[in-house]
Amino acid sequence: MEVEDKKKQISSSWLLCYTKCFPFSPPSSLRSPESDSEEKKHDEAVSNLKSKKRIPGGWKSMPFVLGNETFERLATIGLLGNFLVFLMTQFHMDQASAASLLNIWSGVTNFAPLLGAFICDAYVGRFLTIAVSSFASLLGMVTLTLIVWISKLHPPPCTPQEVQLDRCKGPTTLHLGVLVIGLGLLSIGTGGIRPCSLPFGVDQFDATTDEGRKGINSFFNWYYATFTLVMLIALTVVVYIQDSVSWVWGFGIPTMLMCCSIVLFFWGTKMYVHVKPEGSVFSGIAQGVVAAYKKRHVKLPVDGEADGVFYDPPLAETIVTKLPLTNQFRFLNKAAMIMEGEVKADGSPTNQWRLCSIQQIEEVKCLIKIVPVWASGIICFTAIAQQATFTISQALKMDRHLGPNFQIPPGSLVVISMVTVGLWIPFYDRVAVPYLRKITKLEGGITLLQRIGIGIVFSILSMVVAGLIEQMRRTYARSHTRPNGVAPMSVMWLAPQLVLMGFAEAFNIIGQIEFYYKEFPENMRSVANSLFFCTVAGANYLSSFLITIVHGVTGKHGRPDWLAKDINAGKVDYFYFLIAGMGVLNLIYFLVVARRYNYKSSPQIIEEKPQLDLEVNATRQ
Repeated sequence: MEVEDKKKQISSSWLLCYTKCFPFSPPSSLRSPESDSEEKKHDEAVSNLKSKKRIPGGWKSMPFVLGNETFERLATIGLLGNFLVFLMTQFHMDQASAASLLNIWSGVTNFAPLLGAFICDAYVGRFLTIAVSSFASLLGMVTLTLIVWISKLHPPPCTPQEVQLDRCKGPTTLHLGVLVIGLGLLSIGTGGIRPCSLPFGVDQFDATTDEGRKGINSFFNWYYATFTLVMLIALTVVVYIQDSVSWVWGFGIPTMLMCCSIVLFFWGTKMYVHVKPEGSVFSGIAQGVVAAYKKRHVKLPVDGEADGVFYDPPLAETIVTKLPLTNQFRFLNKAAMIMEGEVKADGSPTNQWRLCSIQQIEEVKCLIKIVPVWASGIICFTAIAQQATFTISQALKMDRHLGPNFQIPPGSLVVISMVTVGLWIPFYDRVAVPYLRKITKLEGGITLLQRIGIGIVFSILSMVVAGLIEQMRRTYARSHTRPNGVAPMSVMWLAPQLVLMGFAEAFNIIGQIEFYYKEFPENMRSVANSLFFCTVAGANYLSSFLITIVHGVTGKHGRPDWLAKDINAGKVDYFYFLIAGMGVLNLIYFLVVARRYNYKSSPQIIEEKPQLDLEVNATRQ
């Protein structure tokens, strides 16, 4: 009788597991009379699973996904690659004000993906987020195009004499208001598109098959290949049109490309896989912090008495990465301690804001211990961000001729950094890493933190070189009288600092992205991607703060303003040296943080066994 009861129990338990894992009914021979009471629930589960069954579009949907992404990036990068020049020449803003506005807007834009990722994951899903954000970007581009097209929406043009006498009329409140609206719409669009476009492309492949996994790998390659191509086109062709042909065409062409992007995106709607939102990881992080605070007075058990004290339910996936409980930031472990009445009969917590799993707590710890490393990237990227501000100001006062009839657009100089990255990465991956691997016995040749630190060193060197070249440029400009104060030296003298910037990006930025990717659990990869954008945002705000302070403090008591409207009368080299000095302090801080950092423990890959096997093992014992 006991054996028969056990068989019935095994069959019933197995049925529940089978129903969760497979969208069809188990063989009738394996059913028990007790399991018939579950038949209705089983049929409902099967119906729900069938309704969710999706056939991935795979490569059939890629022309629409990649086409949308290519046109969108070509539009936004082409529109904004030369934006500092636009603010200075069309809105007649001085370089400090234009750089501050650009930095503040860039900061908002790079923080926006955090909010976009949360809304996408928790509420609306990737397709709808991209769709709404694309229209927001289009409206922003239309607004900026109208600004340069309609004369009442921008300051009147300046004559050469007015420029020389510094009597150009600046923007009015109306002009700035419309400009802010356009930039705000672009920020909304970027906040939704940036965190969703890459995951949406991955959604189109079935990761459970070999073909799908190969498709995902190829998609990544195509994604970054098209991104690089778009950057080169946007920063050369589109910037040249803006600089040499017409600002109306220079803004209008990216706007038309954005229209093409939206058309392509909706054209492939029937082929897309639409993944429903499943909740945001930010909620779990918040619950872990709140639960730890609520239990701050609870005493932690000693190590020998920890078994059964902490809430550690099995994860839902078939094969999952389970993080072990650690003693780092031990106070957070209190959030996982089981107190009386906190667990329901089915094993779920009665209040998720008071009891969290070990997995949740360890995810919070991953975020906390990475923050100091993340902070070190802000000053490093502050140096890199000068490519889009004062490097362009330098270029405007240098000889940009290539031949008698062609001038290099100032906004196109950043291509030098991109080419440096493009040439160095294959060499580093194929030559440097194998050689270093023989010496260090490390898979990556050097550790990720070492790679980030080398990038910081290159960023410091780039600022030192930039300051020295600026001293030379200003001396030439003052000693040789030329129209508009242009120094008689080639703009290619800026190449050394841009090459060093490229090395800083190749080591620090790529190192950061890989570091976040490897140190965060799989379900926190969206947070990892967002952290890099937060680094950029923090650098933009720091740069804007420095500009405001330097602009306000210098220039008093008869001393020259470092960031004067006329760069030849200023001391931009001092500003570069200031950032280099901050970089040295940042390097010391980073070395301390890196020395104390503990890499993530080797994850335990746990394969959840079917309940049938567990029950059979129990009967054998």
